[in-house]
Amino acid sequence: MKSKTLPLLFFFFISIQLYAQELLPFVENYSKSDYQGDNQIWNVAQGNDDAMYFANNHYLLRYNGVKWEKYLLPNKTIIRSIMVDGDKIYSGSYKEFGYWNRKDGKMNYVSISKGNKVFDENENEEIWKIFKFEDKIYFQSFNILFIYDGKFIKKVKLPFLISYCFIVDKQLLIASVENGVFRMKNSKVEKIKGWGVLENNVIHSIEKYKNRTYIFTKKNGVYIEEKGILSPWKNPLNETLKTANVNVAKFINNNKLVIGTASQGIYVLDLKTDSYKNINRNNVLMNNSILSIGLDKENDLWLGLDNGIAHIEVNSAISIFSDNSGVLGSVYSVATTDKGYLMASNHGVFKYENRQFTSVPSMHGQAWNISKINNKYLIGHNEGTFIYENGTFSKLNDKNGGWNLTKSNIDNSYLQATYSGITIYNDGNDLTKKVDIVGLLKPIKYIAQNKKNEIWAADNYRGLYRIQLNENDETVAVENVSQRNKIANDFGVKIFEFRTEILFLIHNSWYTYNSITNQLEMNELFNSNFRNISDIVAIDNNHFMVLKEGLLYPIYADGNKFVWSSIQEKYYKGKIINDNLKIFKNKDRYLLNLDDGFISLQLANNAKKDQKIRIEAFNNENLIDDQSKIKYNSELSINVISGIYGAEKPSLFYKIDESSDFIRIKEGMIVLNNLDNGNHILNIYNHDGLEFTKVSSFGFTVSKPWYFSFWMVLLYFCLVGAILYVYYKWNKMRYAQKLELREEELKHQKKILEIELKAENELNSQEYEKHILELELQSKSSEVAGKSLSIAKQSEMIEKIQGILESETDFNKLKSEIKKAIKINAVNKHEWETFESNLNQIHNEFIINLNKKFPNLTSKDIKLCIYLKMNLTSKEIAPMMNISFRGVELHRYRLRKKLNLVQDDNLSKFLLLI
Repeated sequence: MKSKTLPLLFFFFISIQLYAQELLPFVENYSKSDYQGDNQIWNVAQGNDDAMYFANNHYLLRYNGVKWEKYLLPNKTIIRSIMVDGDKIYSGSYKEFGYWNRKDGKMNYVSISKGNKVFDENENEEIWKIFKFEDKIYFQSFNILFIYDGKFIKKVKLPFLISYCFIVDKQLLIASVENGVFRMKNSKVEKIKGWGVLENNVIHSIEKYKNRTYIFTKKNGVYIEEKGILSPWKNPLNETLKTANVNVAKFINNNKLVIGTASQGIYVLDLKTDSYKNINRNNVLMNNSILSIGLDKENDLWLGLDNGIAHIEVNSAISIFSDNSGVLGSVYSVATTDKGYLMASNHGVFKYENRQFTSVPSMHGQAWNISKINNKYLIGHNEGTFIYENGTFSKLNDKNGGWNLTKSNIDNSYLQATYSGITIYNDGNDLTKKVDIVGLLKPIKYIAQNKKNEIWAADNYRGLYRIQLNENDETVAVENVSQRNKIANDFGVKIFEFRTEILFLIHNSWYTYNSITNQLEMNELFNSNFRNISDIVAIDNNHFMVLKEGLLYPIYADGNKFVWSSIQEKYYKGKIINDNLKIFKNKDRYLLNLDDGFISLQLANNAKKDQKIRIEAFNNENLIDDQSKIKYNSELSINVISGIYGAEKPSLFYKIDESSDFIRIKEGMIVLNNLDNGNHILNIYNHDGLEFTKVSSFGFTVSKPWYFSFWMVLLYFCLVGAILYVYYKWNKMRYAQKLELREEELKHQKKILEIELKAENELNSQEYEKHILELELQSKSSEVAGKSLSIAKQSEMIEKIQGILESETDFNKLKSEIKKAIKINAVNKHEWETFESNLNQIHNEFIINLNKKFPNLTSKDIKLCIYLKMNLTSKEIAPMMNISFRGVELHRYRLRKKLNLVQDDNLSKFLLLI
């Protein structure tokens, strides 16, 4: 019993949670963090400049679709009311009223009441409403009317406390708090008869609609006056309004009535069908207390809330079904039923019928697709395929994961793409007749057929397949066409049926199949029109939708010409489910799935409207005109204003100068920095998905940098002139110095030349003296040589005497021969002295060096060294030193010792090196 009760409680809980969800107009909410103001919005109005104005306690707010502005009154009192008349924005506050006008991109306030002493000292009046009647501006407090004719102020004090004044049938009606409703004529008031039931009621609105006057009270609902009879409004909603506390009400276009309440949000009533939608905090509003209602030129609503602002596109062809509870999950497919909608999500199957939203039992889990076949709905689910018919769900088969269902173009059969291949339902009236294709057990995502016995299938991951069948739907052949055509990147193939032709989107290129060549061929028509798209969905023969760079573009095919339109990103931003875009067509409306609900929209092939785009450019927070000049390296903020807030808002791009790239304008704001100096042109383009149409432009000039300004250039010229002058003077001085230096150099060179000449003369003299010395040296050398010869002769004489002594025996003869030999070979003493002097002069340098190195040498040692250096033998040295041969050898031995020579050292060579 417990296991049955819990699911029932679960389904009941889901029903309660989803009860508040319904298809609603698109709502944009603006919080205090957006407009940086106070909580309450007491009044809303659109100016002639298309900007929206709000009375926001201490601030007057202005919003042009791009930027919020806020302004304080000079006395900083609370602004309770505003009203637009021409270029003036009238405002009322505590003991103050006046108007605002716009100049140089800012709002300026002009007080009307100040200085006119319209308020008495004991009066604490606040202006709660401003309206225009009979070309006069009325400022209304709860006790007094101040009437301004443009020059003078007339003060009308009322005898009772009032709520508000209303203009109905060109009459000024005044609703008192306790005494009912009065009519004012010529500054006099008279009570309206027959409206006594309205006494002791706070009336917040009186509106005339189709010959009926509607009176909206705060706590007693709505009354209708028709043909002089006043009675309660006979509408089921009236009882609800009594407890909701009506704050404001207004009739708008398309037979709709909008009622704002203090506790239940806003009610939008369709007077044609008597149905209504309640927009409140449970679905999309930030706050349930509606303080004011305004209309823009698109007839869409602007709500002033107790805390924030809401823009509701009640006049748009787009409606949104959104689940903010998370119970519904991501919607993968949606379809209309006779009573509402059927949705397939990752949480299961849900239905919305008779304003009740419930989850379908036994169908929890991932549901992929809902397709309508005749009066039945075939549902592809993770657990199999189901049928929904006449309010009842039943399981058709156990075929898991029915991603897509496609009708064959050759007969009444349907093809289903599933986790495990393809299923063919041969008869749309009897879906139990099916055939599972054999030979392709793969997860198939897309399928199509436009030729008998041939099916095209795209794998969920990779590959395009051509399946050939026989007459009994038996598989004959399965061919991977993308691989056979050697397409390397065949991941995520998409199949698209355009009229009777099947196209394949493979890696951003469009192909068709040539059955004659059995090859894939590029499709020129689609490749030239639909590049860089991420998804494409067929709607009917002439309509389809593409997803390109995150934006949705509905396409109308007129022959081979494609007419593009766009759907603003704000309706689906961040909510598109990639590779699972599906569209369900129901008459003139299309349902598009989102990850938290779906969009319902109408597509119309309307002619393009001329877009009036205004540009406001600010430099250093100052508004600048077209062709203005701005400082170098300063920021230029450009507001691109269309004056359109709803579905018709254009998709705009811009180009700067001759740039080839179109840059998307996000939220209407362009910020330019680091611009080169010179002239620039900013062009604004409207983009329909295929063409860029120029709609506006703005020219400006960036000044030269300060260092290139006229005065700086003049300074540069002066500096250059000064530098050139200094350089000239310096060169002149340098030239003079060079001349002086040259003169000094010439003088110096002259002195050097004189010195060189003198030195040359001295050198010549030295050379001459050297030559003389050389001649003397040669002479002395000759003398030495001669002396050496003489000594040698003496040696011969001695030898000869010795020979005579040995050979002669006769003493006298011996004596005579000796004397003869001595006489012949006698040496002159003078000659010996000359020899020694010449020898010392020739070897003077040698003797000096030898004495420096070996100061302990004797004169005999030096003489021996000289003879040895002359390369004389011991035998030749002995007579010259007048010693024996052995004496020379002994002297040589002693000399070696003094010279510190070892046995292996050659004495003569050693002496030659000194």
